[in-house]
Amino acid sequence: MKSVPAVLLATAALLAAPAARAEAPQVVVSIKPIHSLVAAIMQGVGEPTLIVEGAASPHTFNMKPSNAAALQKADLIFWIGHGMEAFLEKPLQTVSSKASVVTLEDAPGLHKLKFREGGVFEPEADDDDGHDHGAEEVHNDGDHDLQGYDTHLWLDAMNAKAFAQEIERRLVQADPGNAQRYQENGADLMKKLDALDAELKTSLQPVGHKPFVVFHDAYQYFEHRYHVRVAGSITVSPETMPGAERISEIHKKVAELGATCVFAEPQFEPKLLKVVTEGTKARSGVLDPEAGALDSGPDLYFRLMRGLATSLKTCLTNEG
Repeated sequence: MKSVPAVLLATAALLAAPAARAEAPQVVVSIKPIHSLVAAIMQGVGEPTLIVEGAASPHTFNMKPSNAAALQKADLIFWIGHGMEAFLEKPLQTVSSKASVVTLEDAPGLHKLKFREGGVFEPEADDDDGHDHGAEEVHNDGDHDLQGYDTHLWLDAMNAKAFAQEIERRLVQADPGNAQRYQENGADLMKKLDALDAELKTSLQPVGHKPFVVFHDAYQYFEHRYHVRVAGSITVSPETMPGAERISEIHKKVAELGATCVFAEPQFEPKLLKVVTEGTKARSGVLDPEAGALDSGPDLYFRLMRGLATSLKTCLTNEG
């Protein structure tokens, strides 16, 4: 019996082996909430690179050489857009020609709200009853010239779904070899976002009527979707303690608005929050809309949204 030539055996082995998974594209994402959605859809394929890490804020972020190097190597770059990550505008103009830049504020199906201006909001918005916020809805129909809307879009889980759909579409387009995994992960993420949305509505319903004040008017998407009541905002610098006259003005405003709680963000010293609420009936709490205090990863978005709901409920009901 003649032996089978080695070359034929090697060919047969190659044909019988399962197809190798396509190499993952190099994906870079600007901020944690969006990175979380991209990471969830890329699970099992690769891990996206995050630019704004740790407790850094996109509003004050300074690019590092490692960030610039990651952008130059990228095949796909996700960011919200000019209104959120202004630090990326110039770098994105010089990235490698192979990179596709996805501006998620242009994703189809987003629910957009214009900035609030004047009145009880400093300096963003006027709101007579503290509940509907006078927010004007803007539905994105592909018009790239829309201006003046709040870019904290991810704080509505339905906007997160719109982002996820666009992220999945662009990943499949850039990396068709892994399309099935992206689509399976995307479908799973959609179910989880629907469940989160329903959970938050139920969880926050008992405190929806209680007014609160924030240091940073970043929450109107969360308010609008989950029917909580921001009575106004106060402008306070995280670096500078306000003077006696300003503190008196703040105390008066908190009292006039009937605020149950005043919420700062992680970058503000606890002492400052204590000074702002001292002498008023308002309790204090911390909200983290950009997830500065959370570790990045595919579960971050859910921890972020549940964390906001927990902080609100705890302070507004005086639990814990």
